[in-house]
Amino acid sequence: MAAGEQVDRAIILSAGKGSRLLPLTADRPKCLIEMSGRTLLEWQLDSLFAAGISEMVVVAGFGLQAVENVLARRGSRRGRVALIFNPFYHVADNLGSAWMARSAMDRDFLLLNGDTLIPPALVERLLAAAPAPITLAVDTKEHYDADDMKALCEGDRLVRVDKGLAAGNYNAEAIGLARFTGEGRTAFRKTVEQMMRTPEGTAQFYLRAIDRLADTGIVHAAQIGALEWTEVDYPADLKIARRLTGRWAAACLTGSGPVQAEPTS
Repeated sequence: MAAGEQVDRAIILSAGKGSRLLPLTADRPKCLIEMSGRTLLEWQLDSLFAAGISEMVVVAGFGLQAVENVLARRGSRRGRVALIFNPFYHVADNLGSAWMARSAMDRDFLLLNGDTLIPPALVERLLAAAPAPITLAVDTKEHYDADDMKALCEGDRLVRVDKGLAAGNYNAEAIGLARFTGEGRTAFRKTVEQMMRTPEGTAQFYLRAIDRLADTGIVHAAQIGALEWTEVDYPADLKIARRLTGRWAAACLTGSGPVQAEPTS
C-alpha cells in the first residue's frame, strides 16, 4: 500500500447458513440474525462505512432473497454495496466464497468473515497498520479452544494460521479480518484459484491460502489490543454479540456513536 493510499473496498463472506445456531437459522442466514435493532450484516456494513470503507461486496448464498431485501432497504447512503451469489454455499467452505469474489480483488481490499462482529475502531486499527502485502488482524487471550483460528506470530510477522496448530505452536487468534494490498492481493487471488483446482478445494477455509503465503514472508499480523469483537458461531456467542451491540446502540442514541467501542477490561 503506497503512502497516502486508503483501502476503500471490503468483501464480506456471508454465504453460509449457520447450522450451529439452529433453529434461529432455519429460515434465514446467520448474517441476518437481529441484534440490538440491526442484523449482523448491517452492523458489519455500518462499521466498515464508519471506518472509511465506501464500497462493499457481500457474498451471499443461503437466504439470498432475504439478504437482497435487507440491502435494498439500506440503500446507498452509507456506502455502495454489491451482491455476489455463491451457489455452492451448501457444499463449499469459505474458500469457495473467496473464489466467487475474486473479480472484486482487482484493487486493495479488506476481507471480513460473515460472522465476525467488529466496531469501526477495530477496522481503523487494521487500516492504520504498517504497510504490508497481507495483514491479518489478531487477538491474544489466556486460553484458546478447539474452534479458534490459531496463529503463530513472530513480532509483526505471521508464521502460521490454522485451527489445528498444536499447543505451544500458537500465540494469537485470527479474528476473521484481513487487509490485502499490492502484491498481497495478487498472490492471495492466485493461491485461492490454485487451491480451488484441487479435489479438496471446496472443503477449505480461505485462511489456508494465507497460511501457505505466510511461508513467503509477505503476511504480517496486526494486534487489535483491547478492542471488543466476537465471532457469532454458537448460541453463547450470540449472547455476547447482543451485549456488545446493545452498548454500541446505546452509545449511538447518546450521540457518541457505536463506533469507538470501549476496550475490554
